[in-house]
Amino acid sequence: MSALEKIEEQLARLRIAKRSVLREEPAYLLDIDVSRSAPSEGSRCVAVSCSNQSIRLYNRETLNFLREYSSRPGMLNGVRFAHTCDSLVFSACSDGTIKCWDIRLAAQKAVQIFSGYPSNVFISFDINCSDLIICAGTEKVEKDTFLVFWDARGNTDCAGTIREPLGVYSESHNDDVTKICFHPVKPSWVVSGSTDGLVNVFDIDKDNEDDALISTCNSDSSISFIGWSGKGYEQIYCMTHDEGFWWWDLAQLDTEEPITLLRIQDARDTVCIENDSLNYLVGGAYHEKADRLFLIGGTSTGKIHLLSCGADGLSLVGTLGGGHSATVRSFCWNLADESLLTGGEDAQLLLWRPGAVEKSLAKKETLKIASSVQKRVRVHNSSFKSRKK
Repeated sequence: MSALEKIEEQLARLRIAKRSVLREEPAYLLDIDVSRSAPSEGSRCVAVSCSNQSIRLYNRETLNFLREYSSRPGMLNGVRFAHTCDSLVFSACSDGTIKCWDIRLAAQKAVQIFSGYPSNVFISFDINCSDLIICAGTEKVEKDTFLVFWDARGNTDCAGTIREPLGVYSESHNDDVTKICFHPVKPSWVVSGSTDGLVNVFDIDKDNEDDALISTCNSDSSISFIGWSGKGYEQIYCMTHDEGFWWWDLAQLDTEEPITLLRIQDARDTVCIENDSLNYLVGGAYHEKADRLFLIGGTSTGKIHLLSCGADGLSLVGTLGGGHSATVRSFCWNLADESLLTGGEDAQLLLWRPGAVEKSLAKKETLKIASSVQKRVRVHNSSFKSRKK
């Protein structure tokens, strides 16, 4: 059995290990991240971005609720732990700031605030692998769309410290910047996706935006997810709000070979699942040991489909049932131990492990939450730039 086959077998054996207790104020779970460098596995934390404008913290192993951060009336979008300091957690806010909390402190107040410009409404962000640079993407205001950058280094001892931007990129997108993703090992490389359909790769070590732009790829649709894959992470991929999938190889930029590895206009029509269907894509993760890109999709009733991605298309690895009762909106995959965290519109946070047995299998009823989150995943009818690779 090959390494890939072993890993696919492990993924197909994923079962519910833990389930969080529902909060008094249920909310969609929109984004998940896990602290990376805690001294012991038991003390690692899970941070979840929720549709009630808050960030919730849980214990990684037990899924016990720890605390909650809010930025009302501003809405928090996305969540990331620092790579080298597991106590710092960040989120983008619709009030034009990126906020940073120290989870070791009892205080609710952010220890650092990275302020944008007056018109900025941030809907996406990421922090680079060396924790030196933060980049955030804005909604389009009038004719302006920005990528805003900050120096993330600083003293967190003085609560509420406000940091000003280093600068902005303003020419490469012409609509909302929905996703930002730094390269896993190259601190200066970042990819951005937008409702204008463009996926742009930058090297921010360059002196200006034009020189920094390495590649522009066109998905012809609004971007819902972007990521890096392949050996050396020289490939990028994206998903669209109408369930399209695109995969490009940046290593071919200076060759005569095409950079497009795979193009799927609508994954719902191409993935064959016996006695079931694929309703949507959630995201993806690259498995280094298997040298394979895996995708997560699902159904409106809460089933999760694990998909393997190859040059010949997408294939089903396994289906996870009995967990969620509504659309799954977020995940965090730990490919070291093959465990998976998922969050959904049923307000549940689930931990899946290969071969796990849950003590109680009582499935929660679907929560029909009146949420403003829908406006943040709208598909825009916008004109696309003609620049296309």
